[in-house]
Amino acid sequence: MKCPFCGHGDTQVVETRESDDGAFVRRRRRCGGCERRFTTYERPEVTFPQVVKKDGRRVDYDPAKLRASIALALRKRPIATAQIDAAIARIEEKLLAEPTREVPSQRLGEWVMDELRQLDQVAYVRFASVYRSFEDVDAFRTLIDEVRR
Repeated sequence: MKCPFCGHGDTQVVETRESDDGAFVRRRRRCGGCERRFTTYERPEVTFPQVVKKDGRRVDYDPAKLRASIALALRKRPIATAQIDAAIARIEEKLLAEPTREVPSQRLGEWVMDELRQLDQVAYVRFASVYRSFEDVDAFRTLIDEVRR
């Protein structure tokens, strides 16, 4: 790493500390040229794939939108926040594991439905009814029969 004061390319790490939440690493460095000290911060760079909508538009993945969708399906249901956070983390792991830089919104919706099905059957039916755009009661019956199995 170059020294920000003199531009010398040889710096030495004197001290390393991880942040309390583990989000970044703080390093104190000393320049081999001017002997001045400076601090650097390192944090991982995570890039999620883009989401391809049904109409072909590409949008950036929005974790707030995912959380809001899941929270709406789970509204007034007895599910702990920690369980919701874990479900979102599993979905994001799947997103990051995707070999392509684009993920169809249908696949993301299926992952959400899989997680909701494990968390709460009522929330699963709520989400699926909107996600699959049910037009009649028979579609609901079919889904409920599927859940009962």
